[in-house]
Amino acid sequence: MPESPLTGAIRQIGYVVDDLDTAIAGWLELGVGPWFVLRRIPQRADYRGEPCEVEISIALANSGDLQLEVIQQHGDTPSIYTEFLDRRGAGFHQLAYWPVDFGETLRKVKHAGWPVVWANAEEGGVRYAYVEPPAPVATIIELMEFDEVTEGLSTFVAAAAQNWDGSDPIRAMN
Repeated sequence: MPESPLTGAIRQIGYVVDDLDTAIAGWLELGVGPWFVLRRIPQRADYRGEPCEVEISIALANSGDLQLEVIQQHGDTPSIYTEFLDRRGAGFHQLAYWPVDFGETLRKVKHAGWPVVWANAEEGGVRYAYVEPPAPVATIIELMEFDEVTEGLSTFVAAAAQNWDGSDPIRAMN
């Protein structure tokens, strides 16, 4: 069996949905929250080697140490999100690893032959990439650079979930 280019724990599970608020409501029924929501944010990325610009809304919450992400794309611009919805419908999309050495992990993933299908094109900021793994465990593996921004946000979201009493279940971040 070949050695995986990935190290560390799975830090996040991501879902792509048609309706962010309906998805959040479902998670709230399971007692997961509070949810931190960013609405209608522009995202520029390379989609299968071509530049792409979409507008998305995302929501983040934790269940224990595991972060959950829900993503809704607005509009029908071809992207990794519309591709998934067209092929499979709303649901589980990605497992995310947060490597400290993003560049080295991405190099190892590419060397292993995993196609990079979505990667941020912005200069500066936190780097991320979606890759297609050979194993059918997940459609996409997300690599999100673990730096002070990622760490701060993940700590903030996880702390809010600890001992959450159900109040203020949806919290805007923009």
